[in-house]
Amino acid sequence: MHKQDAILHNISLKPYNTFGIDVKAKNFIAVSSLKELKEVFLLKEYPTKFILGGGSNMLLTKDVDDLVVNINLKGKEIISESGNTTLVKVKAGENWHEFVLWALSQNLGGVENLSLIPGNVGTAPIQNIGAYGVELKDVFYSCEALNTKTLEVKPFSKEECNFGYRDSYFKRNKGEYIITSVTFKLTNTDHKLNISYGAIEAELKNKKVTHPTITDISNAVISIRKSKLPDPKELGNSGSFFKNPIINKAQFEKLLATNPMMPHYVVSANEIKIPAGWLIEQCGFKGKRFGDAGVHKNQALVIVNYGNASGKELWELALSIQQSVKEKFNINIEPEVNIY
Repeated sequence: MHKQDAILHNISLKPYNTFGIDVKAKNFIAVSSLKELKEVFLLKEYPTKFILGGGSNMLLTKDVDDLVVNINLKGKEIISESGNTTLVKVKAGENWHEFVLWALSQNLGGVENLSLIPGNVGTAPIQNIGAYGVELKDVFYSCEALNTKTLEVKPFSKEECNFGYRDSYFKRNKGEYIITSVTFKLTNTDHKLNISYGAIEAELKNKKVTHPTITDISNAVISIRKSKLPDPKELGNSGSFFKNPIINKAQFEKLLATNPMMPHYVVSANEIKIPAGWLIEQCGFKGKRFGDAGVHKNQALVIVNYGNASGKELWELALSIQQSVKEKFNINIEPEVNIY
């Protein structure tokens, strides 16, 4: 079949983004192999492409005129085992949480703290996703990515990905590469459990688990996330909307003098991370609703769509939250979500 014939027109992207925003894609195609992906980039009549993975980290504020390319590459394979480690190669279109559950079913450890994060495997390295003391880079071995200009597939080592906090080479060079697969380095015995986050410890205690397994930790994380975060299938959202800001020690000490209860995490000798959710809550947004756009009642970091909010309305709410935090604390909070 000629690639042209597979292109759909005027398709609603509502099922393809976790905010459930009903914008139209003028042209849309799903690709399920590397060959198909390359063919799409050879279509000269569509010079600009809009790459769509799991749609969990984007806020669509308008219709998309570019050709929307839905990455649907599927497959998981164990490529090698050596001592305590197993390398697993996972295609970009695999659902992240389903991959985590699969890893647990194979007794492979390292990703259990990242349970229930929405989205697909291919977009996970872009953000360097993280939760409960673990980041993607901690389990990342390598990835393969298609150069959108030369159509060559290049392997990227961990060093070449240049991971930072919710950041990577791919995020800083948008559109240059499309990740087609990710290889993870997981443990197969003697798992190093990360239960340093208080919430996990409390949850395990609550469940009377004294000798936790990787599955116990995953279950604890799932319980915590479900209690704090709404299910996108029931209430449109994109998880954490803002990054936790990092401020310098002098500014932190000044703020602490007037806000002695301010939660914080020491990042380095001069850097302190402040939970953005706490800042937003102090500004009075938690649980507030503005038409169909709102801030979740259990977690102020989550902006939600109660049904028919437009992307523009959600973005306006995000901007007013940013402005409010800036005025009250003199801290800039940046979106973690990509805005289109």
